[in-house]
Formats: sequence, structure tokens, C-alpha cells
Amino acid sequence: MVLFPNLTQLDLTGPYEVFGRLPNTKVLLIAESPDAVKSDYGLLFIPDTTFETAPQIDILFVPGGRGIFDAMQNKILLQFLKQQSLNAKYITSVCTGALVLAAAGLLDGYKATTHWLSLNLLKLFAVEVLEQRVVVDRNRITGGGVTAGIDFGLTVAAELFGENIAKEIQLFMEYNPAPPFNSGSPKTADKTIVDRVLADRKEIQNEREEMIKKMFT
Repeated sequence: MVLFPNLTQLDLTGPYEVFGRLPNTKVLLIAESPDAVKSDYGLLFIPDTTFETAPQIDILFVPGGRGIFDAMQNKILLQFLKQQSLNAKYITSVCTGALVLAAAGLLDGYKATTHWLSLNLLKLFAVEVLEQRVVVDRNRITGGGVTAGIDFGLTVAAELFGENIAKEIQLFMEYNPAPPFNSGSPKTADKTIVDRVLADRKEIQNEREEMIKKMFT
């Protein structure tokens, strides 16, 4: 599980909660340096190892967050992803982590998803973008925005150890969503709320779009 500054903690900790319950599995937090990494709202994560010292891993995972703008341009991070991908069994992400994988060229020719606000950005790469909670295409597994990380984690668990193990983990976690509002998707939220969110994010989304376009020039 890759760390970078200003990641969204639930993108990481949702899947981590599932992965930590898998049998015969060691979960590693991997960062560029051994220093603590701060999430976008200030939660600190202590890396287990670094890009330089990490062993070959089986499941490569990238979260999203505000920090992807820098992560997508971090040559050391992108090279680490490319090198690990050569022998990793699965290459995965949640939320805008898909954009980091795409920047490394690891989603070229694959189906994938990301946060609904960034689906148009993912389409700028050679990726078949699907608006789904979780997308599995061969050994690429991608999850949608933030809370989809738990769905993603359970999907990975089923891929690795079978549905029964995944279902047991789901039950232990009491993952039984019953949100108080039907506002978790632009398809169900009030239009005024969707418009306000789009307006609030317009500037940063435009910046990211321009950055991605420059990558191809």
C-alpha cells in the first residue's frame, strides 16, 4: 500500500481494514522515505519500508487524495510502480489513485474506474473508463471514490481467498451500509448539491486536466 503526502486516509484505511484480516497476509505501507506521511486532513502514517528497500510485492495498491497532483509527477514514485508492476500479481487502486496508475502507464488498455469527479480525467489516458463501484479487468482492480475502498477490499479478498473468506470479513466488520441520506452519487443527490460540489472543485479539476494534457505534449 503506497503512501504519499495528502492522500485520503479512508482510501487507504478502508482496504487496509479488509487486508489486515486476510489469512497469511502481510500488509506493508511503503513510502519514498521512512518519515511519517500526513494525509489530507492531518492523520499520520508510519511507513514500514521505502520504495528503495521494499521487497517485491504481490498486490500493488495506490490510494487517491489531494496529493495525486504531485504524485502523478513524482518520477521516483512512478518508477517504483512501474518496477513493482513487472512481477506483481495484481495492480490496484481506489479513488483517484487510478490517475497515478494511469500516469505510470499501468492502466493502458485496461478497464478502470475512479471517483466520479475524475472520470473525465481518467478518460484522457488510454483507459476504458467505467462508472462502477469496483472494476476488475484481468489483474487490474480499481475502486470508485473513497468509501468504495471497502467494496474494493472485499472484492480483492474474494479474488485471493474466495467468497467465503470475503463474506466472513464483511460480517466481522459489520459492513452493512444504511446511509442516512441518498446523496452518495451524482445520480441520486439533489441537483443543487451536485452543482455546488462541481463548482467547488472546478478550479482544481481544471488544473489536473491541464497537467495531464501536458504529459502528452
